[in-house]
Amino acid sequence: MNVEFDDTSLRVYLVDGRIVSVPLEWFPVLRDATPEQRSQWRLIGGGIGIHWESLDEDLSVAGLLGARE
Repeated sequence: MNVEFDDTSLRVYLVDGRIVSVPLEWFPVLRDATPEQRSQWRLIGGGIGIHWESLDEDLSVAGLLGARE
């Protein structure tokens, strides 16, 4: 699993080969963070979530898979 950003999107690479891409606009804390802050993530819960310590932000993979339509 990996996490990447560009200027407008968050991309999460899943173990099964899927790539989930969502607009950064949906996550204001991440949107407003510096690239360095965004790069300091870690997996939590055995891979069911992503945590940014310095931003106090957590995202669940299940939430991203069922993200806003």
